[in-house]
Amino acid sequence: MPLTVAVQMDPLDAINIAGDSTFALMLSAQARGHRLFHYSPEALNYADGRVWTTAHPVTVQRVAGNHFSFGDPVKLDLGEEADVVLMRQDPPFDLGYITATHLLERIADKTLVVNDPASVRNAPEKVWVLDYARFMPPTLVTRSLDEAKAFLAKHGAIVVKPLHGNGGKAIFKIDADGANLSSLIEVFNTAYREPHMIQAFLPDVAKGDKRIVLVDGEVAGAVNRVPGEGEIRSNLAVGGKAAKTELTQKEREICAALGPELKKRGLIFVGIDVIGGEWLTEINVTSPTGIVAIDTFNGTDTAGMIWDAIEARVAERG
Repeated sequence: MPLTVAVQMDPLDAINIAGDSTFALMLSAQARGHRLFHYSPEALNYADGRVWTTAHPVTVQRVAGNHFSFGDPVKLDLGEEADVVLMRQDPPFDLGYITATHLLERIADKTLVVNDPASVRNAPEKVWVLDYARFMPPTLVTRSLDEAKAFLAKHGAIVVKPLHGNGGKAIFKIDADGANLSSLIEVFNTAYREPHMIQAFLPDVAKGDKRIVLVDGEVAGAVNRVPGEGEIRSNLAVGGKAAKTELTQKEREICAALGPELKKRGLIFVGIDVIGGEWLTEINVTSPTGIVAIDTFNGTDTAGMIWDAIEARVAERG
């Protein structure tokens, strides 16, 4: 059955269609006959129990520079006129992001929101992962320079990153001598009000940081992201290179532990990051990526798998 799908995302003219996961989802939805609308989170409105937005009907095509076409804007009631809302804007996971989850939560009993907005709000990638600390490298969450120094003394080289960062931004390695640690914590404490994440540096990151995508709790595929020359960051957005990969036994154990909880929470499209075949570092639920690279290497259709899961959930609702 054709669905009306509202896509909450960043401006379409700024995306890289060659690797953008949201664009792949839109192409797949359109191929299935679903009707697409595009809007930005800033356009959300609420009154009298209703949530609506000004949205553009949109068609998409894989033609660089001419990849979308908007129709005339319409007032779209997300609780009454949409079957599915894809919440796909990029982080930062700030008050604007959090507010959008609160508003969309008010229509989640009528319209399927992917991923579930309350679950997204309650599962920041570098915070919820602490529930699975048994799979993580040694980790400290703090604003304290003294605690950071003690952690460095215990573990040697460390990595310092913002607790709510994304896309490989502002990730720093501090060597065992601690040079620049004081300055870095000072800068982080000025830039961010929340604590910061500090982890033991894993030399195996040079071999890659694996992105594993789970669809409704089941493994859909994985891609290894290898850092560029002179880099510790492997994110594709900062120059990492994608490579074909297979899951290790430990990675399968991690996915088996996570899967039932993802499904229970309505987290249909999730990407987890694993270093060295065994160390879980993040559970990405806000706007996961990687499906285009996975499908390129494996000949799979992850976007189709995601729509199969979405359509099944819509059908369950009647």
